[in-house]
Amino acid sequence: MLFVPEHARFRPTVAPRVAPLPPSPDVIVIGAGAAGIASARRLIERGLTVAVLEARNRVGGRAVTTRLRGHAIDLGAHWLHAGPINPLVALGKARGEPLRRAAQGEHLWIGRRPGRAAEEAAFSRAFDVADRAITHAASRSEDGPASQALPRHLGPWGERVARVHSLVSGRPLDEVSLHDWPSLEYGDNFFITGGYGAYLARLALGLPLRLGCPVTGLDWSGPGVRVQLADGGQIAARAAIVTVPVPVLQAAFHFDPPLPNRARDAIGGFLSGLYEHVVLHWPSAPFRGRDRLASVVGGRRKPPGMLTRIDGTPFHYFELDTAFARALDAAGAGPDGARRLARAVLAEHFGRRSLADLAIPAVTAWRHDPWSRGSWAVVPPGHAAARTMLQEPVGERIWFAGEANSRAQWGTAGGAYEEGLRAADRVTDTLTGTSAPTDLRESA
Repeated sequence: MLFVPEHARFRPTVAPRVAPLPPSPDVIVIGAGAAGIASARRLIERGLTVAVLEARNRVGGRAVTTRLRGHAIDLGAHWLHAGPINPLVALGKARGEPLRRAAQGEHLWIGRRPGRAAEEAAFSRAFDVADRAITHAASRSEDGPASQALPRHLGPWGERVARVHSLVSGRPLDEVSLHDWPSLEYGDNFFITGGYGAYLARLALGLPLRLGCPVTGLDWSGPGVRVQLADGGQIAARAAIVTVPVPVLQAAFHFDPPLPNRARDAIGGFLSGLYEHVVLHWPSAPFRGRDRLASVVGGRRKPPGMLTRIDGTPFHYFELDTAFARALDAAGAGPDGARRLARAVLAEHFGRRSLADLAIPAVTAWRHDPWSRGSWAVVPPGHAAARTMLQEPVGERIWFAGEANSRAQWGTAGGAYEEGLRAADRVTDTLTGTSAPTDLRESA
C-alpha cells in the first residue's frame, strides 16, 4: 500500500525557479530527477526546445536536501559514487561545487565495544576476498544469484559481508543478478557540502519546467508523441524522454499503443530496490571523524549500515535494508515503527543511557512514495540484458533515461544523469541529423 511518506513533507533547501514551457516543444522530458535535468540541459545546449513535466512540487526525484536543526541533510541520494566516471563529479569540479572525497576509514563496533586493530584488518580482508570472488564469478557466461558467489570461508564476518552487499544492492543477494553485480569504485566516492539534492536543484534552475504535473501516459500512435496529463490535458511534441522510475512505469503509466514486447519485457523484469534512511541526531554518539561508515556486528539485531557524523555534524544515517523494511511493513509499522526499531538496535549495542540525547527527526519511505515506489531498479538473475535494452528507442520518438539504464552506475544519481545526457544526444541526432559529442561530459 502506498501512502504519502514522511520525507515528502520536508521542504527542499533550494527553491525551484522555472521558465515557462515553449508552446510547441521539440521534446517533452517526463520527470525532473537527475536524468530529466541532464536531458533538458543537454537538449537546450544542442538547440532544441524542451518542456519538462514533473509530478512533484520540487525537482531532484529521489534526491532531496532539507534543513534539519540548522543543517542541510539529504533524505535520498547522498553519495557521488564512482568519481572517475560520474559526470556529476566532473561537472561539480568544473562549477566549483564544494565536493569532498569520502573517508576511507570506517568504524567497527562489536557487541558493545569498538573493534580491535586485528579485528578491523580481518573484517577488511573478508570484504576483499568476497568482492574478488563475486567479481570473478560475474565474468562467467552463466548468470545466477549473486549469493551463490559469496565464499563460504569468511568466518565470523560472512553474515556481515552478505548484509552490507544486500543493502547496497537494494535486495537480498539471492534476488540480484550475478551478471549485474555493481562495478562501482567505492574507494573513489565524493560528498558535497550542502547536500546532493541541493546540487541537482541548482542544476535545474531556470529550466522550462512545470511542477505538480503528473503524467499518466504517452500516446505515440501518430508521427510524434502526445503526453496525457493527470488533469485531462495533453501536450504534443516530436519526441519524448521518459525518466519515470521503473517501478512507476510498471504500475502506473500507460503507453498507447503498448510498447513492443522487447521494451515491455525489459521494464517488467526489474525489481524495486529498497534502501531507506532513519536520520539520527545524536550528538554524543561514540563515533569520531566525519562521513565515516560504521559496521555494527554481534548481538541479536544488527543494522545493515550506518553513516556517521554527516558533514561533521551530529547527524547520522541508520540504514534500513530490504529485510528491515519488509519486517516493518509486515507489522504495519510506519515511520514511528522505524524509530522504535532504530532505538532498540542502538540500545542493544550502545546501552540505553547513551541514547539520552538521541532524536530521530526524519524517516524515509521511498518504497511507499507514489512517484518512486522504491529506491532504484534491481536486476534479478536472468534479466541482466534489461539495462541495455532500455537504452533502445521506441519508434524513433520515445527514449528512456534513468539509473535503470546504466550498467556501470546503476542505482545512482550519477548513472541517471549520464543516461539523461546519452538519451538527449540520441534524440538530437535523430531529430536534427547532427552528430553527438564524443563523450558525455557537460560544460559548467
